[in-house]
Amino acid sequence: MPKPVKRILIVSALLFSYFLAGKAQGNAHTAERLQLFNEIALQDSILFNAFNSRDLDRMKQYFTSDLEVFQDNTGLRNFQQTVAAFGDLFKKEYVLTRTLVKASMEVYPIKGFGAIQTGSHVFSHIENGKMESATFKFTHIWQKTAQGWKIKRLITYDH
Repeated sequence: MPKPVKRILIVSALLFSYFLAGKAQGNAHTAERLQLFNEIALQDSILFNAFNSRDLDRMKQYFTSDLEVFQDNTGLRNFQQTVAAFGDLFKKEYVLTRTLVKASMEVYPIKGFGAIQTGSHVFSHIENGKMESATFKFTHIWQKTAQGWKIKRLITYDH
């Protein structure tokens, strides 16, 4: 076999191997991202089941003690202020429910820490016999701790 043809075959084989290795790594990356997405979706579901059932004790377990909540219309709150605000909300006569807009949810890993979750959610309640609903955007910074997933930073906006 002539040397130029042999070189072309070797280079082609190397490029093909590189392509296959990259493809396999991409598939592993995709599987890891899907697993993380499913983990965060489950945590989101459990957290907001607690919200929808007004279970403040269960909700508190999903927040770090140094929680910071940023909301465009109420400002910055810490863990204690957030728990108090949820407690006041749960005492109201109407029942406020949260529903995730599933197609809006995105999850991104934070290496060595946890995950970023973004999306939209709808809050609804009945007022004067009529269903009232509004959609807002959110970002949750989840930290994976020895006790499980917890939200360290919560940002809600577009109110």
